Amino acid sequence: MNIKEIIKRSLRYIFKGIPKVTVVANVYYTSSSTCLKGKRIIVTGGGRGLGFSMAKKFCEEGAKVLIAGRNEETLRKSASEIGCEFLTLDVQDTASFGKFIADADQKLGGLDCLVNNAGISLHEDGFLAVKPEQFDAQVSTNLKGAFFLTQSFVEKCKIEGNNSMKNVLFTSSETSMTVDERPYGLTKAAMNSLVQGLAYRFVNDGFRINAVAPGITMSDMVGKSKDDADISCPYNITNRYYFPEEVAEVACFLLSDVSNCLNGQILFCNEGKTINARWK
Repeated sequence: MNIKEIIKRSLRYIFKGIPKVTVVANVYYTSSSTCLKGKRIIVTGGGRGLGFSMAKKFCEEGAKVLIAGRNEETLRKSASEIGCEFLTLDVQDTASFGKFIADADQKLGGLDCLVNNAGISLHEDGFLAVKPEQFDAQVSTNLKGAFFLTQSFVEKCKIEGNNSMKNVLFTSSETSMTVDERPYGLTKAAMNSLVQGLAYRFVNDGFRINAVAPGITMSDMVGKSKDDADISCPYNITNRYYFPEEVAEVACFLLSDVSNCLNGQILFCNEGKTINARWK
């Protein structure tokens, strides 16, 4: 492109703005196959966003599901729409976890899977902008809560002592691999280490521990509704937001028996962005 063409384009952008690009996503979902039939699953942060989509998919596949979160009204509405159970839970309140697991066990008639999906990101403007209370809130919610809730789940399952396979699934993030100095990315990087450590520690005790790590997905966390007509996102490889239902499909696979050979895996749902983080 010569200098004359560059000047012409620059002037066009100045007076007319950057031309809009229509982004289209070809998204496919599996039909219900009852691949989770009989499984009893807890989903934290299940009242909305990705947790809601996961819980809905799990129910469609024959599982008995209990969603958990802080807002009782949101949980009640979502549970009614999905057709599942619910319990309130603040994942920062570790002292409540023993009772919560016991209550969930009673409501579901046993426990097979725990999905640690609850999480927050405070979107700080870089390392120097992070305040101690922001750091503590994200570590407490994203890492400490998931750590000790998993501990309570494993303890409960070991006490029951049945021989069925148990699954723990964590919701990580692509930021765990793309170098992030902010608390959210740090907690997810630590989560990945926890997933692999637990997988190694408990594989011979009948537990499988894995994670999904989405790219930027439509949710309240990023201020984007899945019903929004504009799905363009310049930070993802193909310039679009991912849908929570897409990630829920991967989560369903990881909890199903067809993935029994997978343990300690972090499946990145971002079209390969983490292969080379400099793509975007």
